[in-house]
Amino acid sequence: MCNYVFVLDTNQKPLNSCRPVTARKLLTAGKAAVYRRYPFTIILKKSVQSSNKPMELKIDPGSKTTGLALLMGSQVIWGAQLEHRGSRIKSALDSRRAVRRNRRHRKTRYRKARFLNRRRPPGWLAPSLQHRVETTMTWVRRLMNLTPISSISQELVRFDTQRMQNPEISGTLYQQGELMGYEVREYLLEKWGRQCAYCGTSSVPLEIEHIVPKSKGGTDRVSNLTLACNPCNQAKGNLDIRDFLSGKPDLCKRILGLTAGTLKDAAAVNTTRWKLYRSLKETGLPVAVGTGSRTKYNRMRLDLPKSHWLDAACVEEITKLKVLTNQSLQIKAMGHGCRQVIQMDKYGFPRKGYKPKQPVKGWKTGDIVNVVAGKNVGLQGVRIKTVRAKGNFDLRVGYGVVSASRNHIQPVHRQDGYCYSFVEL
Repeated sequence: MCNYVFVLDTNQKPLNSCRPVTARKLLTAGKAAVYRRYPFTIILKKSVQSSNKPMELKIDPGSKTTGLALLMGSQVIWGAQLEHRGSRIKSALDSRRAVRRNRRHRKTRYRKARFLNRRRPPGWLAPSLQHRVETTMTWVRRLMNLTPISSISQELVRFDTQRMQNPEISGTLYQQGELMGYEVREYLLEKWGRQCAYCGTSSVPLEIEHIVPKSKGGTDRVSNLTLACNPCNQAKGNLDIRDFLSGKPDLCKRILGLTAGTLKDAAAVNTTRWKLYRSLKETGLPVAVGTGSRTKYNRMRLDLPKSHWLDAACVEEITKLKVLTNQSLQIKAMGHGCRQVIQMDKYGFPRKGYKPKQPVKGWKTGDIVNVVAGKNVGLQGVRIKTVRAKGNFDLRVGYGVVSASRNHIQPVHRQDGYCYSFVEL
């Protein structure tokens, strides 16, 4: 069972979706043509008069992945999982900030610091968070153009981050945090017994050390800090603690047991939930909301497997649900490339010359193509990794790369900032 196919009439008016077998018959008979490959959409070659059944779009927002589901009554006819790139945006901004900061300390043309004279407008979100809202809204508007959506449902979930760490918390304990009455260093000395957490050495100068290195996503939360002597701190460097203590599994387990999980994902959902809700209201469609507990209850009551798009289908109150597809479209946000003209090395110095903005007219990195000639003939739905002015392109096949001439490839889906694949239940 595959996703239903979106249908447009000759005037690009959205009609009700049809089954894949029906779309195949229309294409074979020449009554329709392929309008879009991802999500698969056909366009009829004549105008038709039809009364559309109401469609409902349900959304399960997430920090890393957002689930989308289209329902016709109580039938799930289409599902997708939208993978965000918020972490990559943050990493790119951190890299840019480091390059600019280093430049201010070199004997080059001074770059004036401007981070103290900018005012943030009301409702401002960090770029990595704003991306989650805008990407979701991009696909909401895209689906509205492909199918007649009459209403939207959103899971408006809120995470209690303190209760996630301490289920017994209540009352004034919400205001009295873990560090109440302590300084950070004194708290760590009490917590780790005034000795090195890795070798147990005491009566030596101890340094504050990150259990999960900041270079690998670690934070400055006190639960991610420990104490280590200078030799252990230097030896660990930015290694993962599991690699550093690979020969001491019991010690590694004990240290990890004293650390709390990161709250980045919960904070991202809490921050963006109302922004997304207001953006959905601006579409002019009625927007209903549901809780996370109701979604979980519906999914368990209907005995459905855990996945983002099925969670989306279970948002709000439902009595019954019939899933007509076992396949979801996996959408991965890739971005539209880099606008930086000169590439920098890790020290902030130019490492190569100007890169042309359009090496080959009509082709871009990210285009999805079929190879119709040459030694790699037969490859279908592969993504262009590198576009070269000489006309010999690199294609990404699985985890490898192959080359093909631009004369041997045929475009399937032009680059739109996303990478597509399918996931079976």
